[in-house]
Amino acid sequence: MRNKLFLIVFGLLVYCTSSAQEFAKGADVSWLPQMEATGYQFYDTDGTKKDALQLLKDRGMNTIRLRVFVNPSDDPRSGHCSKEETVAFAVRAQKMGFRIMIDFHYSDSWADPGKQNKPEAWKNLPFDKLAQALYDHTFDVMTALKIAKVKTEWVQIGNEIPGGMLWPDGSTDNWKQLGILLNKGYDAVKAVDKTIKVIVHVDEGDNIEKFRTFYDNATEQKVRYDVIGLSYYPFWVKKDYTETIANLETNLKDLIIRYNKEVMVVEVGGEYDKIENTKALLEATIKAVRALPNKKGLGVLYWEPQGEKSWSGYSLSAWLPNGQPSPALDAFKN
Repeated sequence: MRNKLFLIVFGLLVYCTSSAQEFAKGADVSWLPQMEATGYQFYDTDGTKKDALQLLKDRGMNTIRLRVFVNPSDDPRSGHCSKEETVAFAVRAQKMGFRIMIDFHYSDSWADPGKQNKPEAWKNLPFDKLAQALYDHTFDVMTALKIAKVKTEWVQIGNEIPGGMLWPDGSTDNWKQLGILLNKGYDAVKAVDKTIKVIVHVDEGDNIEKFRTFYDNATEQKVRYDVIGLSYYPFWVKKDYTETIANLETNLKDLIIRYNKEVMVVEVGGEYDKIENTKALLEATIKAVRALPNKKGLGVLYWEPQGEKSWSGYSLSAWLPNGQPSPALDAFKN
């Protein structure tokens, strides 16, 4: 009996360890509940209706990333993603076997390099109260996920923040305050679950100087984080991936050595109507991250692959006009 118990416990430990080390292949699909609510139908390649999450799983994905807004509108494309909706969606994804990443935008709508708008409710707070509001919001969402028995593996503190977040207070023009805000988010996550890996996320993954500038400053301010998150979109810098993939590889290696951190491409995308090119882009990106030494490359996530253009207006989805997944997503099968 004792030997049997030992084997069971040992087996569970091996399973948990191997699961945690498994390469993350996945997507941010935060639009999906709204797409379903508006009646959008998803189909497999044989024309049968199927859950979009199952279609992604069938193509090798094992991870789902979900964004969180503070007090969002009910606009189907730029709203939703409240705490309650995010928790419900995370429960659904986890039940299907997906690993979970949460992405805090700290805004009522999109936060990205061009805009980092404060939530309306935080707009006039003095800095100390703003930092506390960030902590409380983060702690609240993470606690709700824990109560719902969602095991979150990764949490982003901010979304694409090369210029900082919660402008103007947390701008990179004031790195001291940005450092305080990032550490408040880190502390809130770890207060709920110390095992969650905290990500700090910057865009233009092929731009080594942008990353050195940001993370050198983060180091100087003693910012606490576990993983460096990168976006990689050759489209937005008006180049083909063949012109930028070597720079991505160089930057990934530099980040690991320079900051002694794990790295993860948390957003990638190609043009929906250039299927072969997008598939090749994904294959090259996955290969670059997998090849990093000591398993420091954690994974690659597509941004809104199911966000078909007729519904979203987004050209970098990976879905066909007939509601079927693009063959480009087969890159995740390997």
